[in-house]
Amino acid sequence: MAKCQVCGKSPQFGHNVSHSLRRTKRNWLPNIQKTIVMVDGRPKRMKLCTSCLRTLAKKQG
Repeated sequence: MAKCQVCGKSPQFGHNVSHSLRRTKRNWLPNIQKTIVMVDGRPKRMKLCTSCLRTLAKKQG
């Protein structure tokens, strides 16, 4: 499932709204990446959204 293991960001649902205001269903998927992150000094494989990856990179570097 497309869900970030840090912030919990997951797919959101809504409508496409055309110029004539007709509504069709659509969804927005978060940009989830499988990465290896150091947790308590040990590597751990996690699914993270890119915004969490950027935040972790700032904290580590």
